[in-house]
Amino acid sequence: MRPPHASAALALAVCFGLAACKPAQEAAPASTPAAAGEPARTLATEKGEARLSVVARGLSHPWALAPLPGGGFLVTERGGTLRRVAADGSVSAPLAGVPEVSARGQGGLLDVALAPDFAQSRRIYLSYAEPGDNGLAGTSAAYATLGEAGLEDVTVFYRQEPKVNAENHYGSRFAFDGQGHVFISQGERTMRMMSQELDKLQGKLVRLNLDGSVPEDNPFVGQDGARPEIWSYGHRNSQGLAIDPRTGTLWEVEHGPRGGDEINLPQPGRNYGWPIVTHGINYSGQPIPEAVGKEKEGMEPPHFVFEVSPGLSGMAFYTGQAGKPWNDSLFLGALAQRNLIRLQLEGDRVVAEERLLQDLGERIRDVRVAADGNLYLVTDEENGKLLKLEPPQA
Repeated sequence: MRPPHASAALALAVCFGLAACKPAQEAAPASTPAAAGEPARTLATEKGEARLSVVARGLSHPWALAPLPGGGFLVTERGGTLRRVAADGSVSAPLAGVPEVSARGQGGLLDVALAPDFAQSRRIYLSYAEPGDNGLAGTSAAYATLGEAGLEDVTVFYRQEPKVNAENHYGSRFAFDGQGHVFISQGERTMRMMSQELDKLQGKLVRLNLDGSVPEDNPFVGQDGARPEIWSYGHRNSQGLAIDPRTGTLWEVEHGPRGGDEINLPQPGRNYGWPIVTHGINYSGQPIPEAVGKEKEGMEPPHFVFEVSPGLSGMAFYTGQAGKPWNDSLFLGALAQRNLIRLQLEGDRVVAEERLLQDLGERIRDVRVAADGNLYLVTDEENGKLLKLEPPQA
């Protein structure tokens, strides 16, 4: 087993401080004023000056964004609304057809992603906290066609079972492997040992065909007492998922408890340990009752661990930009520490770490790289923002 890389082991310079310095076809009629005209700010980074600007503001706890071809974005708001944001920052009224969500605790409308063939199919994917009877809820996923007025042909293709009476740890992100599969991350809903129980879907990373059917080569297909959707297990609360464009490797990030946020490279059928092994402790300061330590035979160590929890959320690779200072970087949103983390990569190895947007003081919930080569972020605040971050140039 390869020992985990640790954030605390890197000798790093952290950059703080922000120094002041035609709508897309996808846009629906605006209900919120655009932020166009707000001056961009320069950001001093270890690799040169970046530029930060506000695309849109007035979003209510935005959770995820998906850049649209030709400009504009889809943005989810945790309370249950999906909006279009045009390239000029104008924000649409809520789109019709979004499934009912359980907007309690950490639940609500979560991830949004475009299908790999979106240009032809107009299909999008949504993950959300789905309500059940008597206060029960679970992570679910649906796909739909994006129409002019809203969503059409909405189909729920995945439900976390069993639903439970808890308000936290839903996950959830999508990643597409380019081979006809979608991965869905989720949380263990604070039911710790469910992560280890293969007949339940809490605390599991699942892999499905794009229509929601189960691939025949999933690791637990045909095994008694195990759900065939499962790809890997022993996860806590996974709010980041992305495929490395350079290699096709799946990367996953999850919250530890108090300490021990993890990056994993999930392999089929492997056990990633929660709650038996962890680098964290309970929020009370006491040990996790089920934990035996930081490692155990038969359980995978994290690929990289943050001993102090940033509260990891959305993630995105910045690659294929030869000669650009941020090329071969992994970006991670941080909720608890309210910043954007840049990890410099050499292959799969993390060799440096930089913290950005500290002075913003807002929870970074999602980060995506768009076709224009810029990063776009949403801040999980009551008056949330969609931000554009232009990387340093060569």
